Amino acid sequence: MQKKIPQRQCMGCRERRPKKEMIRVVRGTDGTVSLDFGGKLNGRGAYICPQPECLKKAQKIKSLERSLEVPIPQEVCDRLAQEMEAACE
Repeated sequence: MQKKIPQRQCMGCRERRPKKEMIRVVRGTDGTVSLDFGGKLNGRGAYICPQPECLKKAQKIKSLERSLEVPIPQEVCDRLAQEMEAACE
Protein backbone atom coordinates (compact mmCIF):
# COMPACT_ATOMS: atom_id res chain seq x y z
CA MET A 1 0.00 0.00 0.00
CA GLN A 2 1.35 3.40 -1.02
CA LYS A 3 1.91 5.99 1.69
CA LYS A 4 -0.24 9.14 1.46
CA ILE A 5 1.70 12.26 0.47
CA PRO A 6 0.54 15.41 2.32
CA GLN A 7 -0.70 18.15 -0.02
CA ARG A 8 -0.72 21.92 0.59
CA GLN A 9 -2.24 24.79 -1.39
CA CYS A 10 -0.10 27.71 -2.59
CA MET A 11 -1.33 31.10 -1.38
CA GLY A 12 -0.29 32.66 -4.70
CA CYS A 13 -1.27 30.40 -7.58
CA ARG A 14 -3.75 28.31 -5.50
CA GLU A 15 -2.34 25.01 -6.87
CA ARG A 16 -2.13 21.96 -4.62
CA ARG A 17 1.32 20.36 -4.45
CA PRO A 18 3.20 17.97 -2.20
CA LYS A 19 4.21 19.62 1.07
CA LYS A 20 7.93 18.99 0.47
CA GLU A 21 7.86 21.09 -2.74
CA MET A 22 6.46 24.14 -0.92
CA ILE A 23 7.99 26.84 1.29
CA ARG A 24 6.26 27.56 4.59
CA VAL A 25 5.75 31.18 5.59
CA VAL A 26 5.28 31.30 9.35
CA ARG A 27 4.05 33.90 11.82
CA GLY A 28 5.99 33.15 14.98
CA THR A 29 4.62 33.37 18.49
CA ASP A 30 6.23 36.83 18.80
CA GLY A 31 4.41 38.08 15.66
CA THR A 32 7.37 38.08 13.26
CA VAL A 33 6.91 36.71 9.74
CA SER A 34 9.67 34.54 8.25
CA LEU A 35 10.33 31.66 5.87
CA ASP A 36 10.53 28.18 7.33
CA PHE A 37 12.41 25.90 4.94
CA GLY A 38 12.42 22.98 7.36
CA GLY A 39 8.71 23.17 8.20
CA LYS A 40 9.32 22.80 11.94
CA LEU A 41 9.08 26.34 13.40
CA ASN A 42 6.35 27.07 15.92
CA GLY A 43 3.56 29.38 14.83
CA ARG A 44 0.84 29.78 12.25
CA GLY A 45 1.93 28.76 8.78
CA ALA A 46 0.93 29.20 5.16
CA TYR A 47 2.51 27.57 2.12
CA ILE A 48 3.77 29.10 -1.10
CA CYS A 49 5.47 27.77 -4.24
CA PRO A 50 9.20 28.50 -4.50
CA GLN A 51 8.64 30.87 -7.47
CA PRO A 52 8.87 34.64 -6.84
CA GLU A 53 5.78 35.15 -9.05
CA CYS A 54 3.65 33.27 -6.52
CA LEU A 55 4.90 35.51 -3.70
CA LYS A 56 4.08 38.63 -5.74
CA LYS A 57 0.60 37.32 -6.51
CA ALA A 58 0.02 36.44 -2.85
CA GLN A 59 1.06 39.99 -1.90
CA LYS A 60 -1.27 41.50 -4.47
CA ILE A 61 -4.37 39.58 -3.34
CA LYS A 62 -3.29 39.71 0.36
CA SER A 63 -3.78 35.98 0.82
CA LEU A 64 -0.77 35.64 3.12
CA GLU A 65 -2.06 38.43 5.36
CA ARG A 66 -5.44 36.74 5.67
CA SER A 67 -3.95 33.33 6.28
CA LEU A 68 -1.40 34.47 8.86
CA GLU A 69 -3.90 36.89 10.44
CA VAL A 70 -1.36 39.73 10.59
CA PRO A 71 -0.57 42.69 8.26
CA ILE A 72 2.70 42.15 6.41
CA PRO A 73 4.76 45.35 5.81
CA GLN A 74 6.44 45.86 2.43
CA GLU A 75 9.97 45.53 3.87
CA VAL A 76 9.07 42.07 5.22
CA CYS A 77 7.76 41.06 1.77
CA ASP A 78 11.00 42.29 0.19
CA ARG A 79 13.04 40.27 2.71
CA LEU A 80 10.94 37.17 2.00
CA ALA A 81 11.54 37.61 -1.73
CA GLN A 82 15.32 37.92 -1.18
CA GLU A 83 15.39 34.82 1.05
CA MET A 84 13.36 32.88 -1.49
CA GLU A 85 15.67 33.84 -4.37
CA ALA A 86 18.76 32.95 -2.31
CA ALA A 87 17.32 29.56 -1.37
CA CYS A 88 16.35 28.71 -4.96
CA GLU A 89 19.89 29.28 -6.24
